Amino acid sequence: MKRLSSFTTLLAACLFAAACSPEVQADPVQPTVASPSPMAPDFTGIDHWINASPQRLADLRGKVVLVEFWTYSCINCVRVMPHVKQWHAKYRDQGLVVIGVHTPEYGYEKKLSNLRAAIQRFGITYPVAQDNGYNTWNAYRNRYWPALYLIDQQGRIVYQHFGEGQYQETEAKIRSLLAASKAAR
Repeated sequence: MKRLSSFTTLLAACLFAAACSPEVQADPVQPTVASPSPMAPDFTGIDHWINASPQRLADLRGKVVLVEFWTYSCINCVRVMPHVKQWHAKYRDQGLVVIGVHTPEYGYEKKLSNLRAAIQRFGITYPVAQDNGYNTWNAYRNRYWPALYLIDQQGRIVYQHFGEGQYQETEAKIRSLLAASKAAR
């Protein structure tokens, strides 16, 4: 997983994550109440859409949406990519929509021609938003490549994962959301 912020910010994020773990939050006397999931921000400030016309989350309500923040020269992103492509192929007919948000780390990654070549080289067929100005990245308060955000049928962020790994957990959450959608029909 690449980092955008300083070591201090990363350390603070780790401490925050540790402080928010169920083991720390659990109070045997006071039951914890789950707070509602935040609504997912829409795609803003997108320079170009590749493989699709412009997408809006409001138009995707009723579907499960996987938003992946990535950049094509990030080795961690390249390692996650086969899983994202597999989920897209396996679940798109069941209501999963994958949106790749390409937010560049380096100047050469901002060039549309370089991004198009990478998408073709990697065989990506799902929509990709070019987020050169970090507008969507900032709307999600994202800080890492790769980052996965799963959005439920009502437009709420219900799962997120940063970096490589947890592929089985991510796929299980996708299947669970799709099953809930099928049961509601």
